[in-house]
Amino acid sequence: MSFEEGFIKDTIKRLHYYKELGDKSFEQLEEKDFFYQPSAESNSIAIIVQHLLGNMLSRFTDFLTEDGEKTWRKRDAEFEIMDITKADVISFWNNGWACVFNAVENLKPGDLIKTIYIRTEPLLVYDALLRQLAHYPYHVGQIVFIAKMIKDREWKTLSIAKGHSNAFNEQMKKENK
Repeated sequence: MSFEEGFIKDTIKRLHYYKELGDKSFEQLEEKDFFYQPSAESNSIAIIVQHLLGNMLSRFTDFLTEDGEKTWRKRDAEFEIMDITKADVISFWNNGWACVFNAVENLKPGDLIKTIYIRTEPLLVYDALLRQLAHYPYHVGQIVFIAKMIKDREWKTLSIAKGHSNAFNEQMKKENK
């Protein structure tokens, strides 16, 4: 496998991991939890997902051929409270990720050094992917943090539980021998 093929494969793997963190957070939440705002200036999980959907569709629709900031995108509206349901939020989430995976899974190694544009700024494809690999986990972290605040002691951890690092490390050693 070439470096370029490995980069695409690893990018897809990381993106799936971040989607999974959101999926596992959503499974723990009730309808009202998607719309909880810690403060008037904070975003709810629903608003964060609205923003991610807008970004994902804009960036990855016609990824290699059109500017990643589409003229039809209404970024400011992504941060407005909408009259939607938990099912709508999850649909937005899944549709955004489907667009991302469709574009990234169809990349060829030679595509990584092509120039694309985001808001007229030229970027090599691999750099645009790195940019999204920083942006999406940032927002997924916000989603997980809000969900964990809401669930408090009922939260089912998505990583190594407190006080269990040594046991986890020992298990990893056994599995990787």
